[in-house]
Amino acid sequence: MPPVEFDLAQLRALSATVSEGSFEAAARALHVTPSAVSQRIKALESAVGAVLVQRTKPVRITESGQAVLRLARQIDILAADAQRELGGQTGDDRPASIPIAVNGDSLATWILPALAALPPEATFDIYRDDQDHTTALLRSGTVMAAITADAQPIQGCTSTLLGTMRYRARCSAAFAERWLPDGPTRGALGRAPVVVFDRKDDLQDAYLRRAGTPRPNPPRHHIPSSADFVRAITLGLGWGMVPDMQATPGDGMVEVDDTVDSAIDVPLYWQQWQLQSPTLDQVAAAIREAAALHLH
Repeated sequence: MPPVEFDLAQLRALSATVSEGSFEAAARALHVTPSAVSQRIKALESAVGAVLVQRTKPVRITESGQAVLRLARQIDILAADAQRELGGQTGDDRPASIPIAVNGDSLATWILPALAALPPEATFDIYRDDQDHTTALLRSGTVMAAITADAQPIQGCTSTLLGTMRYRARCSAAFAERWLPDGPTRGALGRAPVVVFDRKDDLQDAYLRRAGTPRPNPPRHHIPSSADFVRAITLGLGWGMVPDMQATPGDGMVEVDDTVDSAIDVPLYWQQWQLQSPTLDQVAAAIREAAALHLH
């Protein structure tokens, strides 16, 4: 196969389509017509010799498209870096867009203040997913960096340990009195309702396994919002694993078992593309600095 001569407008159309989810939304972001976006992506697919996006709603990147999407986003950020060095003389004053995958609890606690402290040379496209699954977004080229529980860097990325986020089994005092009057016995834990973030969240089951509960399958509330997850626990819907950073004096929560340490430490790593980009390096430095202050 002869070398592909990539067209920058076509690459930008691919990146915008994946970010926005449709040709129509990408057209609005690029200030062109949907037909122009469609034609550019068709031309790119013809040049590459493969289908790059599935025409679903939202569109989905194909396996062949992942490598081209990574290239498109690398060019986006490098072009923005070059523009900044040139003092905005390129005629396009858009800031760099940095797509990042972040677990929900970090997003609700320490990540946003770190990003807010950065100079306004970048915008952020944040994808929320469980820390055990964010590397999939790196592999696909959807994001440039991710907060992940995976220490092993994926191909083309670096991995840096940020620290650990500590979780403890907590519930409201009224919930403990009703459901756990004799403490977290196996029988009580098998019956007591539990609050779970989503169906990827294994922290509560990890605690149940540690407690020796046979075939743990208590009633479950699924609440996929970090703030509402904690609120559900304080309201007595169930018990759950709450980050120490989200537990405050007077919040009405008690530890499920204060006679033993119920803490589960989840290590968090920063994985990012191996790309010489001052903007991406700035983001990484801010994340590492914030993690040093807030994580164990």
